[in-house]
Amino acid sequence: MTLSCADMKVLLHGHLDEELDAANTLQLENHLRTCAACADEYQRLKKLQAALRQDGLRYRASDALHARIMGALDSATAAPVTPTIFRWWQHLWRDRRLGLPAAAFAAGLAVALIVPRQPPNLEQELVSEHIRSLQANHITDVTTSDQHTVKPWFTGRLNFSPPVVDLASEGFALTGGRLDYIAGRAVAALVYKRREHLVNLFIWPSEKSELGAERAQSTVNNGYNTLHWSGNGMTFWAISDLSSTELEEFMHRFQARLTPQ
Repeated sequence: MTLSCADMKVLLHGHLDEELDAANTLQLENHLRTCAACADEYQRLKKLQAALRQDGLRYRASDALHARIMGALDSATAAPVTPTIFRWWQHLWRDRRLGLPAAAFAAGLAVALIVPRQPPNLEQELVSEHIRSLQANHITDVTTSDQHTVKPWFTGRLNFSPPVVDLASEGFALTGGRLDYIAGRAVAALVYKRREHLVNLFIWPSEKSELGAERAQSTVNNGYNTLHWSGNGMTFWAISDLSSTELEEFMHRFQARLTPQ
């Protein structure tokens, strides 16, 4: 799938922070060789990044403060925190990329992470992740309609191999996939498109209690339709603003393309 310049400019920030996967990095670098406008924007962002890293713009935290914050972050692993948030702050502090002006905020966050909280409702968390992916313009980590590229992308990132099928000929085009975290576990998120509507399909291995329970359950949450089913040893949650009828059609077509394991 060919991305527009607007899409590429979003990827520039991830590339500068070395957060892109190999597939998107290659696609971006190829685009920069042929698009002068995006290449100029990339150079502008590189200069801005370099300017913001000048010592005069920040204060380095003392060793004592750094040690206290790292101790608090390490202790937070015992609480049910969101892994992406925890790793992000831990990364900033270990690399000394967080200066003293942000110390008070970081310390407060570390304390908040240690306070136990009730785990959110699974369905609500999935809907929130769906909405967040749309608002943050982070729909995919690997952007391609090729199922043979998406499936191996998850290798080494997950401890299971999610089933990936392309349903473009049946009205649901595969646009890519990403790694997500739901209820404290890493899951696969496949993204499909039907007209202007996106479907997030979250996948992870079924628990023993779910094996064999293939009857679909459909609900509405915050205006989004959700569809939950299990099969082939996996649990599936599809979230979209498509109608419940079309979402069920997606489920049936997806399941029909899977080879029983």
